[in-house]
Amino acid sequence: MATFHCRSAFISDVHLGTPDCKASYLLDFLRKLRCEKLYLVGDIIDMEALARRTWWHADHGAVIAEVLDMAQRGVEVTYIPGNHDAPVRGLAGQSFGGVKIALDAVHEGADGRRYRVSHGDEFDPEQIGRTWIVHLGEVMHRFICWTNRRVHAMRRRLELPYLPLSIIVKSHIGKALAYIRAYEERVAGDARERGFDGHICGHIHFGHVRDMDGVLYLNDGDWVEHCTALVEDHTGAMELIHWSEQTAPLGRASRELVLPSPAAALALAPLTRNRLELGELRPAA
Repeated sequence: MATFHCRSAFISDVHLGTPDCKASYLLDFLRKLRCEKLYLVGDIIDMEALARRTWWHADHGAVIAEVLDMAQRGVEVTYIPGNHDAPVRGLAGQSFGGVKIALDAVHEGADGRRYRVSHGDEFDPEQIGRTWIVHLGEVMHRFICWTNRRVHAMRRRLELPYLPLSIIVKSHIGKALAYIRAYEERVAGDARERGFDGHICGHIHFGHVRDMDGVLYLNDGDWVEHCTALVEDHTGAMELIHWSEQTAPLGRASRELVLPSPAAALALAPLTRNRLELGELRPAA
C-alpha cells in the first residue's frame, strides 16, 4: 500500500529510547500516513528509561524527524505528554518545529462528535505505585517485553509476521483484565460527566474501541507491544488498526454502529490476511 489516507490519527506509548519500541513499524506507518491532524498522546519519548540508561536507535531519531516533517508539510500536530515524558508538560502552550504541546485537547470529529484527548495516567488509582504488587507487575511487564523481543526476532528470521505476545498473556490474566475494565469505566465516566461523546487515550498499552452506555472509550494502544493506532476517516468514524508486516482493522465506531475490539482480535490481527490490500477496508480518500 503506497499511502494511508485519513482525517486524523492518534498514536501513543511509543517509548522511543527503549529497546522494546517498534520504531520501524511506526516509521513505516508515518511515512505512508496522509492526514490533516496527528495527535501524539503521550509517552512518545521514554525520558524515565533514558535517565536510567542511554539507548537510542537510528529509527528512533527518524521517527522524530518524520513527525517534524509532517508538521512542516501542514499537518496539525499536537503533542500531549504522558507520565514517561512528563517533563515536557512544563512546556504546555508552546510550539516547537510546528508541533503544539498541550496537557490535553478537545477533538471534534467530522461528524460533530466531541472527544477529550489525554494520555490517561490521570485515571490511575490513587494507590498505584504504593504497593509491592505494583512493583511486581512492573517486573512482570518488563519480562513479557523482553520475551516479546526474543519471539519477534525469531519470527522475523523465519519470515513470519509480528505476533503481539503480551496481549495474549494479558487476555488470560483475570486481574489484568479486571484492572483494564475498571480503568475504562473511570475514563468513560469522566467523559460522561464532562459532557463529551467520548475519550481518546493511551497509557495502559491495551488498544480498544468500546461503547460504554453511549460514551465511546477509545484507546489507541501502543508501539511497544501491539503496534496500533487510532484513525478517523472523513465521515468521523473511528477505527483501531494494527500495523506491522500485515495491517489489520481491529475495531470501529461510527454513528451508526460500534464494532468493539476484543482482546482476541488484537491477538489474532497480525495472523489475518491484509484486508487493506484485499479491499475489505478502504481508507478515506
